[in-house]
Amino acid sequence: MILILPFSDTATAAEDKNPFEHLKPFMFVAKLSRQKQAPLALALKLSTRRLSSRLHDHYSFKPPPSLSPSPQNQSLDGKNPSSTNLMKKNKPRYCPPSSLDRTGLKPIRSTLPFDFRYSYTETSPSVRPIGLREPKYSPFGPGRLDREWTGVSAPAVDRKVRSVEVVEDPKLDEKRKAMRESILGEPLTEAERKILVERCQRNKTKRQINLGRDGLTHNMLNDIHNHWKHAEAVRIKCLGVCTVDMKNVCTQLEDKTFGKIMHRQCGLLILYRGRNYSPKKRPFIPLMLWRPHEPIYPRLIKTTIDGLSIEETKEMRKRGLSVPVLTKLAKNGYYGSLVPMVRDAFISSELVRIDCQGLERSDYKKIGCKLR
Repeated sequence: MILILPFSDTATAAEDKNPFEHLKPFMFVAKLSRQKQAPLALALKLSTRRLSSRLHDHYSFKPPPSLSPSPQNQSLDGKNPSSTNLMKKNKPRYCPPSSLDRTGLKPIRSTLPFDFRYSYTETSPSVRPIGLREPKYSPFGPGRLDREWTGVSAPAVDRKVRSVEVVEDPKLDEKRKAMRESILGEPLTEAERKILVERCQRNKTKRQINLGRDGLTHNMLNDIHNHWKHAEAVRIKCLGVCTVDMKNVCTQLEDKTFGKIMHRQCGLLILYRGRNYSPKKRPFIPLMLWRPHEPIYPRLIKTTIDGLSIEETKEMRKRGLSVPVLTKLAKNGYYGSLVPMVRDAFISSELVRIDCQGLERSDYKKIGCKLR
């Protein structure tokens, strides 16, 4: 049994004289039995309820959560916290804007008069692949470019082309030549050429573009134009597979950038932008967001050589293993002298052996295709 007695019987009468009289502590008398003890927590709960109600009646005082009747189910402002938690859970999470979201935007249009490819030096429009490794997803992003991706290139002529085999329009070649001549202007004099070559040396500037295994890629065109903002010429260093055919590298650089190569030393090139070039009127080059998968081409090494039987082909391969090595190719080296060496070796022998240990598998396949 629990008895709750006030400190004074005349507490209500004394409230008018002394308003703080009711705040005096209460006397608790508890009779506890040894067999079953009375819950002391119930007594404390009843006392806090009475104290909080009297404080609110006399002083309009809102008790803290520790003195409220049900602090677990109600918050200070009287709202149910479970409902607020439910609202927070239903609130959608913030998602940052995506660059691939093209809702309400028109496709980008580029006026460059050539087909867009991932690599301009390591692929040839004349070689037709026999299949694709992935669906025709445009590496420029969905709906970002007004050209259709054929799995190999984005042609500049027919937007609805669906074939892998693309024949370049002869009018595009004439348009590229006209644009290049208008940008280059008058040719450089010998004194001007020497000054620009001297400015692009290693001890003068650190600006340089590196061409490696993939050769001249599409996004490198944008890098070249960015360098031309600050200087009239840019230094380009070529290493790896693309150096087997440096003539093709120089041709593609001049054809796709409308510039002029005014100096070449082994794999080091200096590309001039032209007299009439204006960075504010530079052509718009859409960037590839990812590298597309290479298509499937015919096998480089066939079962039989053309004109020979299977037994003769096997015999010739055995003889090739015993031929002394002509040269050993280093990784990411300069291979510009490889083609003349092979041609000279064919004068005295019908088989030539080249050591490609240490190179990537794709590297020596490309080297073999270029040599063939």
